[in-house]
Amino acid sequence: QVKLVESGGDSVQAGGSLTLSCTASPVLWMMAWFRQVPGNEREGVAATYHNGQVNYADSVKGRFTVSRDNAKGTLSLQMDSLKPEDSAMYYCAANGFKFDLPDLPTLNKDEYTGWGQGTQVTVSS
Repeated sequence: QVKLVESGGDSVQAGGSLTLSCTASPVLWMMAWFRQVPGNEREGVAATYHNGQVNYADSVKGRFTVSRDNAKGTLSLQMDSLKPEDSAMYYCAANGFKFDLPDLPTLNKDEYTGWGQGTQVTVSS
């Protein structure tokens, strides 16, 4: 069973930047960031494969950058030009390799089996 621990959440003003980190043990093939606002579905933000392939939600393309260091077991999310609508609890998620994976890492929460406890991001206008 994978253990995922997020950190880096904070309160920032609109236009600011923040970097979230997730430590994973063990490191799995699929790792991703999701976010959730109370009352809403958990939505995919950015996803990665172990080989470096990445995928972003349209709402964060050009503003967020996901990266992973497989040797260190870390997944990061650099968030720039933050907007109030980015405010949410951010979760790290992971799942192992499967032979029928799509070319791009999925942003579907149902494809991930391991979850962290979350870290809160609040963006004020």
